Amino acid sequence: MFWIVVVVLTGGYLAATLAMTYLVHRLPRRPVVDRPDWGETLDTWVPTRGGGRLELWRIVPAGPVRGTVVMIHGWSRNRDRMVARARHFARQGMITVLFSARDHGRSSRFRFMNAVEFAEDALAVMDWLGHPVILYGHSAGAGGAIIAASRRPEQVALLFLEACYTDSREGLLSLYRWFNPVFGRVFGPMILNWMNLLYRFQMKAVSPERLAPRLPMPAMVIHGAEDRRFPVAFARRLHQAFPEGRARLLVVPGAGHSGSSEHPQYAGAVADFLAAHPGACAATIPPAHRDWA
Repeated sequence: MFWIVVVVLTGGYLAATLAMTYLVHRLPRRPVVDRPDWGETLDTWVPTRGGGRLELWRIVPAGPVRGTVVMIHGWSRNRDRMVARARHFARQGMITVLFSARDHGRSSRFRFMNAVEFAEDALAVMDWLGHPVILYGHSAGAGGAIIAASRRPEQVALLFLEACYTDSREGLLSLYRWFNPVFGRVFGPMILNWMNLLYRFQMKAVSPERLAPRLPMPAMVIHGAEDRRFPVAFARRLHQAFPEGRARLLVVPGAGHSGSSEHPQYAGAVADFLAAHPGACAATIPPAHRDWA
């Protein structure tokens, strides 16, 4: 009788965590509405693999163009979520390209989105643009940005990682514990075992701290000091994972997971980092705008 109870409980736990693995890929979705209000905006669709498509804005600022930045939103959001950040880059003369990843916004549905799929969507946007870019990612989008940069280092001149995790498994466990301590500790580890099986045991290989040492482009790691989803210790570890002198760290006092760009320090730090790498920025100017610079 004891072993029957053990088998039933174990089977129930495995079935429940398998169902939860599906649900955490589907929920929640919290799109926002924030339309670009500067420059010349192209509102279009970009094809992605599998016959899907991504909604995209390409916003050209008034005046000389200094480069192009592709911005990747975080989990559950959409392209509108990056508009406030894009304004800071527009003030620096940057063309900003904002898209909604698959299964977000109005982009094509996709059953099992993850950081690798975010990276695939970023690569599709880069293919559509046809020239090198600056990549900026927030949260899950930061994970996608560093994966995309590792796969196409020759096409990424600069890399911005805001509110990023270090290890895929550790980051998701932290996120689940933030959501609910019981859920994170009781169900989280098995959910991640199912995910690792689903992703063909690649979770560790695509962890940002594993990819950072091989990246040739300068990077800026931005993190809120009060981030409760991904603690600031993640940012310090990620910064140290880059080759010495390759990355700059900005820890924003008082900011949470998504509030760094609202702090007065943010705009100046971004401007300083861009100014420190004028050649990299110039490499991302589209051919049609190179005579402006």
